[in-house]
Amino acid sequence: MSAGLFTAPPDAAERQAQGAMERALTVAFWQAMQREPMHVMAALEAAVRTVGTLYRQVADAHGPNGHCTCGWEPDPETDLIVLEAMLAAAVACPAHKDLADMVPAGRA
Repeated sequence: MSAGLFTAPPDAAERQAQGAMERALTVAFWQAMQREPMHVMAALEAAVRTVGTLYRQVADAHGPNGHCTCGWEPDPETDLIVLEAMLAAAVACPAHKDLADMVPAGRA
């Protein structure tokens, strides 16, 4: 079974790493859209296919013949539910900005 459903909330270091990953993916997406304009849904479909491919690659590295000792055991069925829920949550409500990421609007 996937550890994804039962892990503790991410600590500060993991949240920071997730933020860096999100920023890198966002920048890559918009840069690709500038270089090769396409319909938005086609671009999002490509992004989702890429996430699926990344999942498969990481799961294969962690499977029975994998060499990782992190403890994660891939469970595509359960992991897909988690990923779908994260996608639905991101679409339903925008992420809250962290004060550290905000650009000052002026000076007091």
